[in-house]
Amino acid sequence: MNALPEALLRHPGLWQGKARRDQQAYVSTGFSALDAQLPGHGWPRGALSECLVAQPGIGELRLLLPALVQLAEEGRWMVWIVPPYIPYAPALRTAGLNLFHILVVNTADEAEALWAAEQALHSGACSAVLLWSGVCDARRLRRLQLAAEESRSWAVLCRNSDFSRHPSPAALRLGLEGMEGRLAVQILKCRGSVPAATIMLDA
Repeated sequence: MNALPEALLRHPGLWQGKARRDQQAYVSTGFSALDAQLPGHGWPRGALSECLVAQPGIGELRLLLPALVQLAEEGRWMVWIVPPYIPYAPALRTAGLNLFHILVVNTADEAEALWAAEQALHSGACSAVLLWSGVCDARRLRRLQLAAEESRSWAVLCRNSDFSRHPSPAALRLGLEGMEGRLAVQILKCRGSVPAATIMLDA
């Protein structure tokens, strides 16, 4: 196949339905029930994903960990920007993460956090950029999405579930809720069809 069409087909902004897709454009969530419902059977790389939670710490990091472990094998930076809690190093190490590749960034305000996320994505040195933020400015969200596309990094924005009512350029939006010791995951937006059922995970 000609190099130019092949490059276009690999672009993360192009949705190909059920056709063959570049496996490097996705990373498995580590949960087969969730992978089965997602285009590409995993988190989209080169795109912004959102985890919308009622409150931080209900299981969003447990949901992200299997993908982070996979991406750690690339040996590139994984940047965590203003996480709500201090990451617990022994648990991360037990999960299989190389702590030497994790960079935690704390900032003075929201504007600095967004700037740090954009710079991390633009650097091309990161396999994943996780941002905890209350950003609601559509223009700033679009900038994050474009930066993720440019870098082909896995970009994740964790913010309050109240923002589910606001439009977002994110390729994937998941609503997360703790329920009887399990994590209820609702796919609010993704490329392709959206299943109506809530997926229950032991996370």
